[in-house]
Amino acid sequence: MKRTVLVFGTISGLILSILMFATIPFVERIGFDKGQVIGYTTMVLAFLMVFFGIRSYRENVGGGQISFGRAFAVGTLIMLIGCLFYVISWEIIYFTILPDFVDKYAKYVVEKAQASGKSAAEIEALRQQVKGFKPLLDNPLTNAAITILEPLPVGLLMTLISSAILRKKTASA
Repeated sequence: MKRTVLVFGTISGLILSILMFATIPFVERIGFDKGQVIGYTTMVLAFLMVFFGIRSYRENVGGGQISFGRAFAVGTLIMLIGCLFYVISWEIIYFTILPDFVDKYAKYVVEKAQASGKSAAEIEALRQQVKGFKPLLDNPLTNAAITILEPLPVGLLMTLISSAILRKKTASA
């Protein structure tokens, strides 16, 4: 299981990292909304490795059989390695390439609120809320904890679906 998890987890993580480094620096040009769509699409693409990793394990280690529990365990480990790459990539980007990310995002959120016709009080409350994220994100540990919450639900969903699809028990005689 170790080799399968490491290979497919690393491939998943590399997909996440490479595409993050390729898109995040251009998020202002792309637009934050489109950037989110691209980001989550990238996660789904990267977490397809969970499916392929479980299938590889089933065929090469399990002799064509795998229980839902074993498939879920293999998929979860692959997904966690991908998430680790994601978090490390974001930490590098945030602390070196885009240390002003929160300021840019706050500006975007406020402009979007203004365009939607929110009141001055609502806009100021929103501004303060977004500003409150900066101290959290400036701490690498809380930044990592917040960041892992982005790919984790996508990865868990992909793991559940893949485990259900790929489970295969022995044919009863």
